[in-house]
Amino acid sequence: MTTTAPLPTAVGALRARVIKFAERVTTPLVPADYLDVIDPLRSSADLRGRIVAIHPETRDAVSVVIKPGRGWLGHTPGQYVRIGIDVDGIRQWRAYSLTSETSRRDGCIAITVKAIPDGKVSNHIVRRARPGTVVQLDQAAGEFTLGEQAPPKILFLTAGSGVTPVMGMLRNMTDTGSDVVVVHSAPTADDVIFGGELRQLERQGRIRLVEKHTDVDGMLDVATLHHLVDDLADRQTWACGPAGMLDALESRWAADGIADRLHTERFRPVIITEGDGGEVTFSKSGTVVDAGSAETLLDAGEAAGVLMPSGCRMGVCFGCVVPLRQGAVRDLRTGDVTSAAPGDNVQIQTCVSAAAGSCDIDL
Repeated sequence: MTTTAPLPTAVGALRARVIKFAERVTTPLVPADYLDVIDPLRSSADLRGRIVAIHPETRDAVSVVIKPGRGWLGHTPGQYVRIGIDVDGIRQWRAYSLTSETSRRDGCIAITVKAIPDGKVSNHIVRRARPGTVVQLDQAAGEFTLGEQAPPKILFLTAGSGVTPVMGMLRNMTDTGSDVVVVHSAPTADDVIFGGELRQLERQGRIRLVEKHTDVDGMLDVATLHHLVDDLADRQTWACGPAGMLDALESRWAADGIADRLHTERFRPVIITEGDGGEVTFSKSGTVVDAGSAETLLDAGEAAGVLMPSGCRMGVCFGCVVPLRQGAVRDLRTGDVTSAAPGDNVQIQTCVSAAAGSCDIDL
């Protein structure tokens, strides 16, 4: 028996007419806007995730379990993910190491966040975030990984929340046969993030754990590190922690002629000052202007002679979308402030956005 399927072109044309009609009756919103509300994790939307659980790790650190949207491409242990979360009406972006197993059956990922003094986002996540919250996501990134095959001898050197990418690696190291030493610094035993799990790994013989409790032992002395790990030069080393520690490690490894055996991950501080108006840098053209709090970035750029992409100039067509390299801008329709740290490349609409402090636009 032979069956005849409808012609794809006919089906496509009918679908297009239905969507066109729906857009007319839902103006100024389009069907995609309603779908975002119903299913924010759908594959065709901007990549998002929903917080499904939050687990305490220490008095000031939590692990956040996130169900990513269907566009999530997975990650390599040791990588990080940038998340965008609204804090007091302002979209903030931060990068956090992924600490979950890559083989989770539920498809969820996890990040572990430590609240830092005056940390707007970290304190919000640790103290105020709740399951059900939808966050923006980027794809996983970063090169602080073990590579395709783990080396036979490994040293992990971490301090504070620097243990998070390392835990992402440890949780995914199964049957590698590697000799692994973990040297970790924290103020007290109770402040060791994943302390119980790390100690369990040592009891199982999977790692050798050296804990340095700085409130009692003082800071880790890089110059005498060979007393803790006598075969230092034979190990590939991954280090993550405060800048001072990493600087000292890089100097020591360089002096010993083994700089190629040290891999570091630095957590960069993000300091963004919000205000009303500010200095706008159009980085590609090298143009810098002072823009008022009610002046759109589109108008400010055009007045300075910058070639600005645009369309409807009403925030509808998205023809003016460009990356915000760093700084803060305010949406003139809602008053919401969006911020970005260097390298974030958060997308903004210049026709409805004004400077909310100094900012750098990728134009």
